[in-house]
Amino acid sequence: MTSTAPQHPSDQTRVNLADVTPPIALGPLDGRYRGAVAPLVDHLSEAALNRARIQVEVEWLIVLCNGTVAGEAGTTPVAGPVVPGAPTLSDAEIAYLRQIPATFGADEIAELGAIERETVHDVKAVEYFIKRRLAADVAGKFLGETSLPAASELVHFACTSEDVNNLSYALMVRGAVLDVWLPAATALADQLADLAREHAAVPMLSRTHGQPATPTTMGKELAVLAHRLRRQLRRIGAAEFLGKINGATGTYGAHTVAVPGADWPAVSRAFVEHLGLTWNPLTTQIESHDWQAEVYADVARFNRILHNLATDVWTYISMGFFTQIPVAGATGSSTMPHKVNPIRFENAEANLEISCSLLDTLAATLVTSRLQRDLTDSTTQRNIGPAFGHSLLAIDNVRRGLTALAVSAETMAADLDANWEVLGEPVQSAMRAASVAGVEGMENPYERLKELTRGHRVDGPAMREFVAGLGLPDDVAARLAALTPASYVGLAERLVADHLD
Repeated sequence: MTSTAPQHPSDQTRVNLADVTPPIALGPLDGRYRGAVAPLVDHLSEAALNRARIQVEVEWLIVLCNGTVAGEAGTTPVAGPVVPGAPTLSDAEIAYLRQIPATFGADEIAELGAIERETVHDVKAVEYFIKRRLAADVAGKFLGETSLPAASELVHFACTSEDVNNLSYALMVRGAVLDVWLPAATALADQLADLAREHAAVPMLSRTHGQPATPTTMGKELAVLAHRLRRQLRRIGAAEFLGKINGATGTYGAHTVAVPGADWPAVSRAFVEHLGLTWNPLTTQIESHDWQAEVYADVARFNRILHNLATDVWTYISMGFFTQIPVAGATGSSTMPHKVNPIRFENAEANLEISCSLLDTLAATLVTSRLQRDLTDSTTQRNIGPAFGHSLLAIDNVRRGLTALAVSAETMAADLDANWEVLGEPVQSAMRAASVAGVEGMENPYERLKELTRGHRVDGPAMREFVAGLGLPDDVAARLAALTPASYVGLAERLVADHLD
């Protein structure tokens, strides 16, 4: 008997999306949000890692052949080959070598991938990739003879994979931070600072513990967040990026056996500083990654401050202190046409949380390596890109969100006018000062204001009536009589001008 039951959707033949060409991204950073994070690909992708490895190997080869230059700390240069008998490379040969990483593109990525499938070792594949370009037929690229084939066995000389990897990651992270992430984060902080200055004098009721509290200004509150963000940016901008090149267990063992006459620590230091990095003299097989943990902790802290900004702005929007400028053609809700949702700030929150989770894991994992080396850092470091990617995406969202905000001074003014009880603080403070100055009748100022204001709504006339009956000196009474919640903002505007650099 043939079944007449309807076919379940899961039983139907469907396209296997894993087989679609071009390949479909598994994660959102390489799919939906690619446009916002694409600049990081040039620094933190697998291809960028291999390009950096090639750069390190090439520069090490040049040093072994031609000697070192003085490092930043005044390291004594080595004139001539570090390895006796190594050919001295011409300017043309050095230029040729440096073109290998500079021209590393799609074809080279594919070639290196094919080599790695044979070696099943990523750094060894890089070594073979470079050696192919030093083969005998390289002579045709020069007008005369070339010594590059003779230098072939100096590729990866005395190196362990981590000599190449640690320097490559340091170059990659430095580039990602200084060339991509830091400029974007700085632009956000500057944008926030501009908003703070623009609204430095716009009064706003504070809410400590969510309750009406001493007034401030919108600009001063934004300035606090801009100031906090900039402090973290200064720390990140001053970060050290460490590197080492000292062999399989950090002892220069192979170096000293092969070439005992060289001052290998001096060569190592000069080379690391030549790459623009800070030399780490004492390591195991790996560079200890402490500098990475420091950078990631600072970026995570920036993220968390930015998260605070996103939640505060979201709350101000819900209170009507900010209005959002509608984007033509955009939809806020699939069913409620009136809505303009604060999606930029909500998306930023989520991406900041993901970024912090990854950065925290990176920082916690990378500072530990069993004995002289384990491989936990290999996979871990391949997630540096997503960690920075989610942060960069959040920065982009917040910047877009801030651009679409308008301050509603009228809403904030109405909120202030509905909360005259917040003037209980300056009134009782003025009474205390008057009491110290010898004015009679100023007893128990806090308690009297507490009785008047706590749990009660107090309007302007009631507050002025109370002040008028206190017996304060005329100048003090006049000052308090003129005070309103909107004018009780202290030095908020001056603080923005004086301290928001």
